[in-house]
Amino acid sequence: MFDQLKNMDAREIQLPETVFIRDIETRVFQAICLQTLAKIDGIGLLEGNLIDSLLGRDLERVKGIHVEQDQKKHTVEIRVEINIGYGISIPEKAEEVQSKLAEEVSRWTGLHVAAVHVIFKDLILPQPDAEAAEGEQAGAELEEAF
Repeated sequence: MFDQLKNMDAREIQLPETVFIRDIETRVFQAICLQTLAKIDGIGLLEGNLIDSLLGRDLERVKGIHVEQDQKKHTVEIRVEINIGYGISIPEKAEEVQSKLAEEVSRWTGLHVAAVHVIFKDLILPQPDAEAAEGEQAGAELEEAF
C-alpha cells in the first residue's frame, strides 16, 4: 500500500480534479441580442418593446428572440424576429444582423454561435412628418372656408 502512494504525484492529492460548470440563462442571451439590435439602424423588434427591454422592463417576456443551447458542443443557436424599414435591402440587413449577433454573443459568452436565423415579420413604413400633416390639415380648413 505504501508503495502505491510513493509512485503517486503529490499534486494529485493536493489538487483534486475539479469540474467547472457554466450555465447561461436565456435572459442573458436576450439582453445581449437586444443591446446589439439597438445599435443597428433600420430595424425594430416586434410590438415595439425594444425600449422597455433596454430599460429592464418585462425582459422575461421579450418576443422575437429565441435561443437554444447545446451544452455538449458549447454552441448556441439564435432566432430573431424583427421588422425592417421600408426601402432597406433585406439581404444586406440580414447579413449585418447575423454577423453582429454572432460576434457579440461569442465575445460575451465564449460560446460558438452555430446559427443565427433572422425572420423579417413586417415592414416599418415611413411616418409622415407632423408638420406636413398639420400643413395639409390647415390647407383643407382654408379650402372649406372659401
